[in-house]
Amino acid sequence: MDVKTRDRYEARATIVKAMAHPTRLFIVDKLAQKSMCVAELTDLIGADMSTVSRHLAVLKTAGIVQDRKKGVQVYYRLRMPCILNFFGCVETVIKSTAITQLSLVKK
Repeated sequence: MDVKTRDRYEARATIVKAMAHPTRLFIVDKLAQKSMCVAELTDLIGADMSTVSRHLAVLKTAGIVQDRKKGVQVYYRLRMPCILNFFGCVETVIKSTAITQLSLVKK
């Protein structure tokens, strides 16, 4: 594998790693509905504000979300809504795996 190809896969891995946490998946789901501030997300998640802020920083660094300041609040939104296509694919894999496992149990 040449350097350019490796770099492209490293960039992909960075995005996948950023998504590889249940709380961050939840945040992406919520931000797909509307922009939200850290306080709103903190209430929904039930974690402390610093933890939610760290999750948002990971997503922002990966280029998945972006922020904008409005008064004293910082609001986050999806930078790349196409990430939701990934969720659809994941759900398809989950269903397919469940169906396969269920058919093995019935045999």
